[in-house]
Amino acid sequence: MARESKEAKRARAKTVVDALARQMPEAKIELTYGDELQLLVAVMLSAQCTDKLVNTVTPALFARHPTAAHYARSTPALLGEQIRRVGLWRTKAKNLHATMTLLAAEGGTIPRTRAALEELPGVGWKTAGVVANHAFGTPALPVDTHVGRVSRRLGFTAQEDPRKVESDLSLLWPPERWGLAHQLLIWHGRRTCFARKPLCSTCVVAEHCPRKGVKLSG
Repeated sequence: MARESKEAKRARAKTVVDALARQMPEAKIELTYGDELQLLVAVMLSAQCTDKLVNTVTPALFARHPTAAHYARSTPALLGEQIRRVGLWRTKAKNLHATMTLLAAEGGTIPRTRAALEELPGVGWKTAGVVANHAFGTPALPVDTHVGRVSRRLGFTAQEDPRKVESDLSLLWPPERWGLAHQLLIWHGRRTCFARKPLCSTCVVAEHCPRKGVKLSG
């Protein structure tokens, strides 16, 4: 297979996102939340857990804890009981309490930058990117399991480390399209490009995918 030039890869990436956007114009974050604080909580809980499951837990959690101070006045043990259906709930309850205690001490608002968000307990680079992107419109292309898998199959990166994958992907689209690309790659991974048996026969970007034997220009 010929080596693909940077220009050709960017052009192919644009074509892929355009095609996915036409197929899934309704693509959006699938976590349910009402404000920035709820978004942060939901994303923290979603690590190694499906959005669907998180959405069954958060309504009651949000009702009990409308502000950071409410979480801070609780305990990791009590929070754990309220979120125990999600994976790694003990660790998440501890981090949630620690994070909300810090936020409550600062007036209850969450940081607006990705770097500051990442300093919170239990908030990694991906979580910070998702929150910064959806809450504040900060350009970010956080990499989860789906984004990593789909982008490697499409030949957009050969990296495994999420930060390195994001670095590669950020070169393919302008910053104003990073959030869209992130969401579309997630939806494509959840609906078509499955880990074990991808539906290549019905994939709208199969003709642009090296997995299907496409010869890349270069």
